[in-house]
Amino acid sequence: MDSSQSPSTGGNGTPISQTNDTAASAAGADDSMQNLNQISNSIQKTLGLIHQLYLTVSTFNAAFQMPLLQRINGLVAELDNMVKLAEKCNIQVPMEVVNLIDDGKNPDEFTKDIINNCIAKNQITKGKTDALKNLRKHLLEELEVNFPDEVETFRESRAASAAEMKRLAQAQNLLPNGDARVKAEH
Repeated sequence: MDSSQSPSTGGNGTPISQTNDTAASAAGADDSMQNLNQISNSIQKTLGLIHQLYLTVSTFNAAFQMPLLQRINGLVAELDNMVKLAEKCNIQVPMEVVNLIDDGKNPDEFTKDIINNCIAKNQITKGKTDALKNLRKHLLEELEVNFPDEVETFRESRAASAAEMKRLAQAQNLLPNGDARVKAEH
């Protein structure tokens, strides 16, 4: 930020208003997205300037010296603008992605690997959950054969406990996942 801007103004000179936490986080997300769009536009403009500079240099003669200097100055100014925009943008890139790019590979491979690992771990967890459900079912069947009265008492106790929990949840206005329902303040 240069010295002509006050701390209460944005990068384009627009005032930044003080808001509550929720609105501030939403505004922060919007500002971050706007900064990202500005950086993307700056990159596109820089690529265009580099292309123009390439054309000027490839057909250079003495008559093109002034346009060449203007294009170099424009490129330097746009690169400076890009650095200033990048300072406002807080994007963290995993080192694995940078290493993939350095190796000449597509960074989408990193995302694909992460998703495949999550799917594999999800399948393992699902298998464990299913195995425990089957074990519980098998144990209840075996217990029912050997101890029918105790299993019936157990099931009645579980049903009563579940009904009590449901009644308490309704009384406390809780959501099924255990979160409390909060009334919106206007």
